[in-house]
Amino acid sequence: MDQHRADVVVIGAGTVGAMALWQLSKNSKLRVVGIEQYGRVHSHGSYAGESRVFRTAVHEGGTYVRMIQRSRDLWRQLEKESKQQIYQEVGCLSIAPEGFPDLETALGTVRDFEIPHRVLTTEELRKEYPQHRIFDGDIGLLDEHGGGLRPEVAIMSALDVAEKNGAELHFNTRVIGVERQQNGVLVRTTAGTWLANQVVVASGSWSTRLFPQLNELLRLQVLGLTWFMPRHPKQFVPRKFPAFLRDIGEVHFFGAPSFDGYSFKACTNPEWPVFRDVSEVPTHHTRDELIKIGQRAAEIFTDINPEPVRESVHHCAYTPDRLPVVDLSDDGRIVTIAGLSGHGFKFSPQLGEWAAQLVSGSTDGVDPRFALASHMQRLSVLGPYAGGGH
Repeated sequence: MDQHRADVVVIGAGTVGAMALWQLSKNSKLRVVGIEQYGRVHSHGSYAGESRVFRTAVHEGGTYVRMIQRSRDLWRQLEKESKQQIYQEVGCLSIAPEGFPDLETALGTVRDFEIPHRVLTTEELRKEYPQHRIFDGDIGLLDEHGGGLRPEVAIMSALDVAEKNGAELHFNTRVIGVERQQNGVLVRTTAGTWLANQVVVASGSWSTRLFPQLNELLRLQVLGLTWFMPRHPKQFVPRKFPAFLRDIGEVHFFGAPSFDGYSFKACTNPEWPVFRDVSEVPTHHTRDELIKIGQRAAEIFTDINPEPVRESVHHCAYTPDRLPVVDLSDDGRIVTIAGLSGHGFKFSPQLGEWAAQLVSGSTDGVDPRFALASHMQRLSVLGPYAGGGH
């Protein structure tokens, strides 16, 4: 097969790959190539599923706040460059019993970082958000910079802008091997080989197939999505119904307003095990799982039909402590971004910007805990990700 040359090859054109290609394509001096095993914007990746919750009042703590705030600016920049609507800033509403640990962490985050927000009492929640069934003792935190992202639109927009800037994209092309050589990195694909000065690994759940160290570190968690039809869909449109997180005991729901006009997204995951390879991940919920999820949804949302009108099953690679891998190899040849651990789409523009920065050789601003060596050191103590559903 033919051998081609490139300055940078990006493996994967999904959540991280699309954002990396967008950022790298801004440097007109680089020949940037993206290689994707599926078509342009597909249903197999971790990003698929119509919407993603965007929140700055994160319950994971302050580690991610600056990344998310920077990403908020970059989402707006991508909208401007692509002329597409990607981010609807309708707020993100967290509801849980007063004193619930995740909610307390999020409340600390909004105070520490001065994030615009409202704290709502039980009665205020009942009055302002009748779509939710509010229980005695529930309080709410409305993150005013939160909202809903349109992931497929985001990926398409980033790829289109990258291509317009001169990036060369190859779809339906599988990478079958990556080899360091004296004069670069050889990327073998089903459609030929590329010799690149540098490679960005952005292949998500498939990264474990190409890189043994990642296979040792990462595990795949299953993520199930469900949509329900309310009897009054107009009550669930974005201007009336923010993106949300709900916690009741051990039950956790998350979701987004209606973007299709008849259903809204409300998801909670069964107790799926973790997996080592994408081929092992189930492709659908079972009938019993859907019944149970529907029953739970009917308990916390008012006036909805408990039968999901849509469902899909996805996956994401997790690290043991849920910190992402953002790494530049010692020789400067390979940039690796992986292990988004189910919460990375919201700050993927920052990851794409970091990818371009790492290609230039700079690690400034990247948390040193994200480095692969740091992950592997912690792995020896924590052990691999054990998992468990929501």
